[in-house]
Amino acid sequence: MTAAEFQQISHTIPLDAGIYKYYDINGTLLYVGKAKSLRKRVSSYFVKNHDNYKTRKLVEHIHHIEFTIVNSEQDAFLLENSLIKQFQPRYNINLKDDKTYPYIVIKHEAFPRVFFTRNVVKDGSDYLGPFTSVGRVREILDVIRYNIPLRTCNLNLTEQNIRKGKFKVCLEYHLGNCKGPCEGLQTEEDYREGLQQVKNVLKGNLTPVVNLFKDQMLHHATNMEFEKAEIMRKKIESLESYSARSTVVNTRMGNVDVFSIISDGNHAYVNYLRILNGTIADTKTVTLEKQLEEGDEEVLSYAIAYLREVFKSITTEIVVPFPLSYPESNILVTVPKGGDKKKLLELSEKNVNYFKDELFRKKILHLEGKSDMERKQVLYQLQADLELPALPEHIECFDNSNFQGSYPVSACVVFKDGIASKKDYRHFNIKTVEGINDFASMKEVVYRRYSRLLAEQQPLPQLVIIDGGKGQLGSAMESIRELGLIGSMTVVGLAKNEEEIFFPGDSESIRLPFNSESLKLIRRVRDEVHRFGITFHRQKRSKGTFKNELEGIKGIGENTATQLLKTFRSVAKVKQLTEEDLSKEIGPSKAKLVWNHFHNTQS
Repeated sequence: MTAAEFQQISHTIPLDAGIYKYYDINGTLLYVGKAKSLRKRVSSYFVKNHDNYKTRKLVEHIHHIEFTIVNSEQDAFLLENSLIKQFQPRYNINLKDDKTYPYIVIKHEAFPRVFFTRNVVKDGSDYLGPFTSVGRVREILDVIRYNIPLRTCNLNLTEQNIRKGKFKVCLEYHLGNCKGPCEGLQTEEDYREGLQQVKNVLKGNLTPVVNLFKDQMLHHATNMEFEKAEIMRKKIESLESYSARSTVVNTRMGNVDVFSIISDGNHAYVNYLRILNGTIADTKTVTLEKQLEEGDEEVLSYAIAYLREVFKSITTEIVVPFPLSYPESNILVTVPKGGDKKKLLELSEKNVNYFKDELFRKKILHLEGKSDMERKQVLYQLQADLELPALPEHIECFDNSNFQGSYPVSACVVFKDGIASKKDYRHFNIKTVEGINDFASMKEVVYRRYSRLLAEQQPLPQLVIIDGGKGQLGSAMESIRELGLIGSMTVVGLAKNEEEIFFPGDSESIRLPFNSESLKLIRRVRDEVHRFGITFHRQKRSKGTFKNELEGIKGIGENTATQLLKTFRSVAKVKQLTEEDLSKEIGPSKAKLVWNHFHNTQS
């Protein structure tokens, strides 16, 4: 559908809230989206030029559009998520989570058994979970079996069978692990009371269970039944030990869902902490593949809806790292500034960082674990795909980075024979450029790098990757020309987030097959230069090398300055805020100091 064709139907698109579906000429569903105003949102795809390659491709393939009007943004959000989950359209966010989760089932039968399962069957049974760790499930079942006597046999304990005396108690009864319902020695009412305690344990609500055991211990002690009282004391001790092994935040906090997110190019990683009765009951991290121009808020909202559905969360409060227009009206969205919830958010962020780093480490080890011949084959494939004149045995990649729009630095990583050569890595403090200018910074560091190699008569790489696209590539080539190195090595640009490869002077980009070994190697090189640059930045921050203007304000410390930069992204944006806006973020007293500093007003 062209822009002209769209203009002919644009007036027919409803103004209401709802969801829209894009189809190609074959009737294949390409994309599902939600909108507060369908006409305004859909029109945005056809009336402007998109920088994002995948968005342009999506628009090119749209043949017809369908709409569903709903009553509210919340309904649109829920319907969108349901349709994405059902049809998994090519251009929607792809959440990579095909794991089958373990549950604890309370079987729908007389004197229900409690056991581990991965198969959820609609047979009237209660399925508690899901859980992210089988080990965690087994630990909980061990605690339950030690403290709450339940049957483990699969006998058909109908009232008629028990009355006829068809069964005899087994060893579990004599060991005290079962109360013998098979011989009618335990009533269904008493058994149901035990099941209620099981549910309390699974919800992390141990207080009612401990209190019950304490009452029973006191009863036995009062009646001189000291052996039975000692058994109850050991059970109380067992439950308290189990509670201590869980991470207790604050028992008064109740139930909260905590989420954090890291974006890295086309991928995002979201961690979920499930807090039950002030205790961390479970944690899960998922990977999401961005398809279009989704921002962190959109990706996080989608991940929250998915994870809350999978883990059947009914909590009414979610803790997130930044303000979020979450459409479900009954959900309280909290962005903590301090206290226990802030600590939980930081713990979630630590988990998501670890998850991302582990994925990256495995990527690097993947090629390092290959034989020399296998690595050579990948390099030959890359040479063929990019039509390089020489085998890229020596690859270098440059990337600029800055902290919240300030303090530019650059990094260079080196790969030899397909694996990282860390001793050859270099980082650069920008010396000749004022402010943030990625183009000028790239020109400087490329000139410094290769003038140094020439002076030291060191070998040049066969392939140089400039992370940043056409602009940075053009700046890098200025230095290559000045050094007389045109034709000595191949220099290409890698578009930010797009994985489009540009050659100098070419108007069209090259896109390698998504799962090709060539592109996997380029991704590894790009991810490594990002990691190396960010690590260098953190080191300089921790050493106090970087001082931003906010930290220079009397009464404003590093934590407050970092908090403002994380929220508002740059000092320039902080300057534009009203004193009221600042107060919402850092409190009235500090807000006054910051506002007065930028407006030359005496406090």
